[in-house]
Amino acid sequence: MSDVIHPLLLCGGSGTRLWPLSRKSYPKQFAQLTGEESLFQASARRLAGDGFAAPMIVTGSDFRFTVKEQLVDVGMSPDAIIIEPMGRNTAPAILAGALVLEAENPDALMLVAPSDHVIPDQERFRAVVQAAIPAAIDGQLVTFGIRPDRAETGYGWLEVTTAPSLDFDPVAQPLKAFVEKPDSDTAQAMLDGKTHLWNAGIFLFSTSAIIAAFETYAPNMLAGVRAAVADAQSDIGFTRLAEDPWEKLGSDSIDYAVMEKAKNLSVMPYGGAWSDLGGWDAVWRETGPDAHGVVTNGPSTALDCQNTLLRAEDGKQVLVGIGLEDIIAIAMPDAVLVAHKDRAQDVKKAVAALKEQEAPQAETLPRDYRPWGWFESLGTGTRFQVKRIVVNPGAALSLQSHKHRAEHWIVVEGTAKVTIDDEVKLVEENQSVYIPLGAVHRMENPKDIPMVLIEVQTGSYLGEDDIIRYEDIYARGQGAKG
Repeated sequence: MSDVIHPLLLCGGSGTRLWPLSRKSYPKQFAQLTGEESLFQASARRLAGDGFAAPMIVTGSDFRFTVKEQLVDVGMSPDAIIIEPMGRNTAPAILAGALVLEAENPDALMLVAPSDHVIPDQERFRAVVQAAIPAAIDGQLVTFGIRPDRAETGYGWLEVTTAPSLDFDPVAQPLKAFVEKPDSDTAQAMLDGKTHLWNAGIFLFSTSAIIAAFETYAPNMLAGVRAAVADAQSDIGFTRLAEDPWEKLGSDSIDYAVMEKAKNLSVMPYGGAWSDLGGWDAVWRETGPDAHGVVTNGPSTALDCQNTLLRAEDGKQVLVGIGLEDIIAIAMPDAVLVAHKDRAQDVKKAVAALKEQEAPQAETLPRDYRPWGWFESLGTGTRFQVKRIVVNPGAALSLQSHKHRAEHWIVVEGTAKVTIDDEVKLVEENQSVYIPLGAVHRMENPKDIPMVLIEVQTGSYLGEDDIIRYEDIYARGQGAKG
């Protein structure tokens, strides 16, 4: 067995606890929450270098191009991007990755990690992963336990037989028990007892060991995932799992499906800093509060505040807090969150309430990302909508038509190559073009700089699903995003 580690990054989930910045349309792993890189990019770079193969990614169809683009931006190429037809929790996703990897590299070592964690000391973490290799080669399912520094009730915990050393030397030991998210008294007792660690949801094992575990403890899931992998389709560099067998799978976590039942579990302690950024209180903690416990981000100002997070995401906004204590305030162009810091975990309840009200802000950001670039709505009325559209260099929208709307395009930066039925022409800055209702059209950026235009839509229906695609370089199907 080779000791090369093959990372598998889990890139699903909607991050509702970090609403309104994180939403179903563009969840937290793709956002720049604590630095210049997104959480996903930082996770990929953390699991790269000597001893690591190119990463495999499991994600949803809507984010396949985002994943690829963000990896390219940090100079990385994936080994595979596996597309789930729909979310089925971590157990099927991990198993699919193991089966794909096993077919290419039998008995390979696979490191499973979420793509939205913060681990500042990358070298220390990589060293701990390397120290876990002998246990994984020996057939153990290794889970990583984090040194706890508070009585946290938002995490699951791991009970070990022997307290780690004061320096948290990376020595694996058998896992005694999983502990579900505790109440505050139980969490404090576990913190004081020093034989409990936080459950990071990070694992190292061989593909043969994890597949054998599923065969023993979740054989029905194994059969279904095998079928989804066997009938997977190659889609311009992506591996799209078969929908029918995947849809029939249960939605189980890897802990519930396998780990809580397996007998060959080991825990590798990690003593460095770590956070899953599971709420705005965690973002406040990780961003580095000042002497008054205040964190400001973007155009925000705090006056006489304590233990407060103020974050504004739009340069045209100004967020000011006066005399606040233990408050989180997050301002987005279309939504504002104000909450007591102790209620950070309840933000998901707000998202649920907004979904019941059918508010678009519950799941959709104002900016909509596509493989060719992005757009955002600047204004809407009963029969019109104004958008700003940014097309990346060399990118092109699909050849398409609309049943219910006409469009006016005004180029404000760069050059657009425009197709309208049989006519193709270049539209320069300060020039415009009209797309009649029903016309077959396409917009391309032939230059090496981003192209920006203003689109004015007029018609009886302006929804994004009013698109009929005829050709598309990104091989998307019909519907809003294809």
